Amino acid sequence: MTQQFDVIIIGSGLAGLSAAMHLAPTHRVAVITKNELGDGSSAWAQGGIAAVMGEGDTIQSHVEDTLVAGAGLCDLAATMFTVEHAPEAVQWLQQLGVEFTQEDGHVHLTREGGHSERRIVHVTDATGAAVQKVLVQRVRETPNITVFEQHMLVDLITAKGPDKRCLGAYVLDQVKDEVVTFSAPHTILATGGAGKVYLYTTNPDTATGDGIAAAWRAGCRVANMEFIQFHPTCLYHPHAKSYLITEAVRGEGGHLLLPASAGAEYAGKRFMPDHDPRLELAPRDVVARAIDFEMKKHGVDFVLLDISHKSPEFLQEHFPNIKAKCLELGIDITKEAIPVVPAAHYTCGGVMTDLQGHTDLAGLFAIGETTYTGLHGANRLASNSLVECMVFAKSAASAIKASAKVAPGQPPAWDDSRVTDPDELVVVSHNWAELRRFMWDYVGIVRTNKRLERAAHRIDLLKAEIQEFYAAFHVTRDLLELRNLVEVADLIVQSALRRKESRGLHFSRDYPNMLAEAKPTILESSEKELH
Repeated sequence: MTQQFDVIIIGSGLAGLSAAMHLAPTHRVAVITKNELGDGSSAWAQGGIAAVMGEGDTIQSHVEDTLVAGAGLCDLAATMFTVEHAPEAVQWLQQLGVEFTQEDGHVHLTREGGHSERRIVHVTDATGAAVQKVLVQRVRETPNITVFEQHMLVDLITAKGPDKRCLGAYVLDQVKDEVVTFSAPHTILATGGAGKVYLYTTNPDTATGDGIAAAWRAGCRVANMEFIQFHPTCLYHPHAKSYLITEAVRGEGGHLLLPASAGAEYAGKRFMPDHDPRLELAPRDVVARAIDFEMKKHGVDFVLLDISHKSPEFLQEHFPNIKAKCLELGIDITKEAIPVVPAAHYTCGGVMTDLQGHTDLAGLFAIGETTYTGLHGANRLASNSLVECMVFAKSAASAIKASAKVAPGQPPAWDDSRVTDPDELVVVSHNWAELRRFMWDYVGIVRTNKRLERAAHRIDLLKAEIQEFYAAFHVTRDLLELRNLVEVADLIVQSALRRKESRGLHFSRDYPNMLAEAKPTILESSEKELH
């Protein structure tokens, strides 16, 4: 069966839903999402949206803060483009009905690590959830948008020959357990990042790098995959899975301390003064490495984030969700510190695009965390990601609207006549667990050549095993996600091995210094056989 649309959007986070809303007045749009609408990473974003809206703040200041955080690797044109369009993106959300936190009749602006001014627009400490709620409602109300929930990307469909272009996608209908062919002149990847490649992550279970892996298999270049941002402060608790403690807690005066398990001499010691003059407001890579260093040095499982010196009223007003979540777990943040650990948080690299979201493959666009636009460089500045989603969603939609009419191709139907049902799914679950563990151990916050080479060797073995499984058996969501994760893991490791320096989020003990010239790491699909 073939589903035909003007535009297929794969992913239902802020990028995908924003693009759908911009395209709906003129195009028939399919939104394909592997869970429920709005289940992706966007809804988990606590901090907010960075935009120049405060008195005394300037576009140039926001650009400079982004360039500093990006450690010399940000693309200036992409950075200017994003920052200049950020206020307009916030206004668009307000017009849709998002009610940002107010103070004295104006939108309240908070400050986060790496920002020189207060410029974070937010909805208390649950901005992503508030934005997604409004967008999901608007999308469901829009006649020209058809939503396909519980549908997962299997692979992109490309026309062969000199006129190679994307014709659509094969998609697994998880309810009917069958692969459906989606055909369209334009396909947009908005599948988010790949945090689930690591053992500890702040990402939801959907973040398995599906779009990055599919674009790579289709022949697109990817860039800067070595730059995985580890959020410094994920709640450390056996009953709290992937719960993020927002950057804004440090932005509003939270201190990082050593726990009692570090020993009487160090218990309660504030350690950021030993690592950076910006203290807890240093960029995330600096703070994450500092925490990793202190945990290894003192042999502790976590550190403490303390904001109990602020009044209960202040904490209730600014962090109601974090306060409630911690209390549910027996932690009263008005009286005690929060145990935290670093966790994989954001994929700064991805599918290479231009400022309109075009990839190397005609008819294929990519937006949001799936991409490498050049904005984030070697480290993403806090709260620049939601802005990037909206700015590039609108830009890609405008490019599609302005493009010449393309007749939809006739993609071949999915053929599974030569495969059978899998005999033992334990192979998939075992390989998934092994991959996430060795990526955490060997390709984490601090890296060495030996660790990376060990990871590369294991990835080669896993890839062969998974490909054999994929070729012989009917596809399942678990198998597809594992196939994508091992592809992304390979891209991360190959990129990390190529970078002979330490810069931003990539820290190598073998190359502790930064090179004079900053260059992105670009992988070409023609080099696949080299790996």
